[in-house]
Amino acid sequence: MSKESETLEVPVGWKEPEFKPEDNKHGMLDESSFATLFPKYREKYLQECWTIVKNKLSEYKIEGILDLIEGSMTVKTSRRTWDPYAILNARDLIKMLARSVPIEQAVRIFEDNTFCDIIKIGSMVRNRERFVKRRQRLVGPNGATLKALELLTGCYILVQGNTTTVLGSHAGLKEARKVILDTMKNIHPVYNIKSLMIKRELSKDPNLKNESWDRFLPKFKRKNVKQKRKPRKEKKPYTPFPPPQPESKVDKEIASGEYFLKEAERKRKKDEERKEKQGVATSERKQKRARSLIPPQEKKVEEKTSVTKDVDVEILKMKVKQSKLKTRKSQKS
Repeated sequence: MSKESETLEVPVGWKEPEFKPEDNKHGMLDESSFATLFPKYREKYLQECWTIVKNKLSEYKIEGILDLIEGSMTVKTSRRTWDPYAILNARDLIKMLARSVPIEQAVRIFEDNTFCDIIKIGSMVRNRERFVKRRQRLVGPNGATLKALELLTGCYILVQGNTTTVLGSHAGLKEARKVILDTMKNIHPVYNIKSLMIKRELSKDPNLKNESWDRFLPKFKRKNVKQKRKPRKEKKPYTPFPPPQPESKVDKEIASGEYFLKEAERKRKKDEERKEKQGVATSERKQKRARSLIPPQEKKVEEKTSVTKDVDVEILKMKVKQSKLKTRKSQKS
């Protein structure tokens, strides 16, 4: 046989037939079980929704046990369990319930082509403050970034504590995991969301199905932003002896000789010190009051001196005569 005949293409829109109880009439030969612990704050919610969990597990003949004393959930198969993969879905179900995933979303794990991925992000960043900031960046303002990521990947994403739970198809899980890990590596999720939007539009074009999309995707360069260096504290020379203890009140009194005075003398000395302090305070207060009563200095106004120039009388007479002549000529005309 040639290589061309060996490779077969899956037809478009083909779906694998569902696995039904008729396909496995004999059930399971051996028992399998999985257990997981849950935090104390999830106890009330699990008690309320455990009937829904049991009903869902009973469809696949799987037994579910909720132990409130130990704080654990257990799922195990029976001889009547007809779907061998259902126990793995049940294991993922209790894992998601322990990580604050609501029952409405967690039950979707039993659907075909629906899988879950629990990504541990707590150990990716050492500094706690930096970790909280990057986790908040993934969620975005009012959960906008996380909602956009859910719409583009077609997955349900929940960020809780040190883990992120993703529920959806294999392709969606792969894309969501990449974005989450890049965010914790200090790459903003907006860049990945932009490239996902471009890929979504390119997938609609059948001509670009077998071509590389690298030329259409944006390329972002990483910028090394210089951070302000903290001033280094100068290390003091090492001494094996401890620092001297501060003097107590009694030691100070002994040094000044106050300790050996009589009670009356000590009281008189304290009164004198108090009066001195009061006198200084009253004098400062009086000076402050006096400052407001001092008038401001007025600006000196410079007197304008009129400069008298010597006037030539003869030239002035000539000008007057000329003006008179001009007036007479104008009158005659």
